[in-house]
Amino acid sequence: MLDTLENLHRTCFPHKPWTASDFADLKKSGCDIMASQNGFVVWRVVADEAEIITIGVHPDARGTGIAPAMLTLVENDVKKRGGTKIFLEVAADNQPARALYEKNGYVNIGVRPKYYDGTDAILMEKTL
Repeated sequence: MLDTLENLHRTCFPHKPWTASDFADLKKSGCDIMASQNGFVVWRVVADEAEIITIGVHPDARGTGIAPAMLTLVENDVKKRGGTKIFLEVAADNQPARALYEKNGYVNIGVRPKYYDGTDAILMEKTL
């Protein structure tokens, strides 16, 4: 499974792909990973808050509803565990991802200047 995730991540994010070892380390650190043939999401729940670490959809499957469906599954899991908020970071220049999150109820709460190799990260939050 981790090799499949590595390949899918490389396809989604060719400029900075993660390895199977990166995913194994995330799993060991307490993160949850959900993956299908065309998408994946990694998140962690701590107390009553959660963080989406990364989400990716194969370029050929974008716009088919996979990402909103994965967000819903994560949100349901977080609620089931007693979570009340989800946080994430997204590159300021990643307009498609920002639009996805905003459409699904996430709001901007801050900025991390030059977080992604010189590009600002937008901090977002959703109250469940």
